[in-house]
Amino acid sequence: MPFGPAEVVAKVTDAAFGRPLVTNVLRAQLVEAMIALVLEPAWHWCGADYAPCDFERADGLRLEVKQSAARQSWSTNKPSKAVFDVAARTGRYEAHGWVEEYGRAAHLYVFAHHPTFDDSADHRDPAQWLFYVVPTTALPDVKQVALGTVKTMAEAVPISMLAETVATVASTISNPRAA
Repeated sequence: MPFGPAEVVAKVTDAAFGRPLVTNVLRAQLVEAMIALVLEPAWHWCGADYAPCDFERADGLRLEVKQSAARQSWSTNKPSKAVFDVAARTGRYEAHGWVEEYGRAAHLYVFAHHPTFDDSADHRDPAQWLFYVVPTTALPDVKQVALGTVKTMAEAVPISMLAETVATVASTISNPRAA
């Protein structure tokens, strides 16, 4: 029986996202898609391969998304500790190639946390996520930051308040092209 790209995409989509708990590798895509649905068209979803950030605004403001979930796709008997990679990088890929520049490429971060651990946990449900929006300048000079630290820098907001919160935090960054 012949099949084409549409059938292949449908098959892999069901395998990857057809269950409530999504593996770490693919969960980032899922969370970025949720965020794109609330931030577009003001923000462009540009996160792919070695992109320096996940979203960019026309004025050059860049946003990075980090996510973690209490319940993982593998069997565990206790909630997973939420830790996010915020390490500074030695450079980034731009349209014209590699740019050597130490630091964080984004001007603000959205830390997404899925706290539900019981059997109702569904990583695909935007209403089950909490979001913390933090300007990069507020982050400590560390490679990883724990959720407890993030909570000292920002209030949790549901997906319904994310666009407004991102806009408020973004308004505090005066000249993104100079950063």
